[in-house]
Amino acid sequence: MDFEPIKENNRHYNEQLFSIDEKICDLLNQRKNYAGKKMSFPPDKVIFSLADQFGFREEYIESFFTTIEMENSFTPDIVPIEFKKYVPLLKSYEKEEVMYTVTFIRQYSNASVLYLDIDWEENVAFESNNGPDFFELSIDDTYICRSETGGGTTGHMSFNYIISPALPDDLTGIEFLFKEPGWPFKKEFTGFEFAIKID
Repeated sequence: MDFEPIKENNRHYNEQLFSIDEKICDLLNQRKNYAGKKMSFPPDKVIFSLADQFGFREEYIESFFTTIEMENSFTPDIVPIEFKKYVPLLKSYEKEEVMYTVTFIRQYSNASVLYLDIDWEENVAFESNNGPDFFELSIDDTYICRSETGGGTTGHMSFNYIISPALPDDLTGIEFLFKEPGWPFKKEFTGFEFAIKID
């Protein structure tokens, strides 16, 4: 869901709040730099303590930290243009009877689209009855990766990721890192991740 700020002429801003808002943003930046790329959501006891200390509802504090962890969700959407070619990969990673396969990449002039397939037998048990979890994709600081679509049926799921700028035609040495996002509403975050490197 896109975020639409309130129109300038429909909101009031007390200019005396600016120095406080500036400090909040400075602290957010310090927290981001200290945490790095790792998720750093406070445990329940910290949420309870902060809510009690400052007189806020726990849900409010929880939603605040959830929003902090969602910064990457607000990067501009890249729409791939000028299709160039398909790059077949067929590289896999297997764990506990689940096969994770990067099947191919669509190359465009301004971006690449990577496809991840996940396959398993019907008797494989997951924490969720719906099958394996969603994964976030990262490569390195050069690339922005965004999940586009995903879905599937019993025993199979498929996800697309838009990568910008476009990957080079020679993918040798590129490593695709997939990890569970560890979102705050996911109570049991396993920390599971896997990498697929192109030789």
